[in-house]
Parts: sequence; structure tokens; C-alpha cells
Amino acid sequence: MNNTSNPRLDYFRSRINQDMSASISPLGRWLNGTIKVAEPGRLVAEYNVREELTNPAGVLHGGAASAMLDDLIGALVFALGGEYAYTSINLNMDFLHAARLGDTITATAEVIRAGKNIIHCAGSLVAVDGKIIAKCATNLIQTSLKLS
Repeated sequence: MNNTSNPRLDYFRSRINQDMSASISPLGRWLNGTIKVAEPGRLVAEYNVREELTNPAGVLHGGAASAMLDDLIGALVFALGGEYAYTSINLNMDFLHAARLGDTITATAEVIRAGKNIIHCAGSLVAVDGKIIAKCATNLIQTSLKLS
């Protein structure tokens, strides 16, 4: 994975301020965030907390928060332009604050270290007021599936 421009990162750059309705990830299409930043090693997206993303208390469900970060980090690793697909081997979440129905939250995914076979990433969900809703650390491992 080099620092030169690549078609996958260029794709995310072309989608800035557009929703993810064209994502290759079915879950990403359903979460339907909006890409805000696409740069080597970093993706940022905004999500609206819709009713189907909440728990009975009307706040963002932990599973939905996890899905947002896992999906965005997956997109980030894909955008690195590697020859092979990667898959998550763990996802450690910390839930720190509530996001309520109707809130807009910002998700950030960053590569911490890209090794030969394992990529370590971090992610966060932040409210408009700057409060950290959730954060994660995750490792993804290279698979044998070649990407075209």
C-alpha cells in the first residue's frame, strides 16, 4: 500500500458530500452516511440517527454504532488500494455518550499501523457538541481474496 493516488481512494474523494447509497457494502448503503473527508489513511463520514438505528430508549443502538465504525473502517482499508481483501478479526468498542434520534454524528476512521498482514485502525463517533459517543480499536487481517 503506497502513498500514490489510487482509483479506490479517488472514488471516495469523488463522493465527498454525497451519501453512501452507491456503496459496494449493502450495510453501508443502509447506514447511508455522507462522506466528508477521504485522504490516505483517513475517512470521515456523517450519519443521521434514524429511528431504525435506535434502541427502545430512543438513543443510538450500540450495534448500530459498531456497524457504522466497522463499515467505515472497512471502506478505509479498501481505499488503501491493497491487492487483497481484509476482514475484521476484532472490534473493541467503548460507548461513552448517547446520541439521540435526529442527531447528526461524525464518524472518523484512521489507520494506526498498516503491517504486511494486519492493519490496526481506530474509529470514533462524535456528536455536534464535540462529545465522544463511541470509540473503537480494530485489527483487520489480509485474506486470500484478490481484489480487482
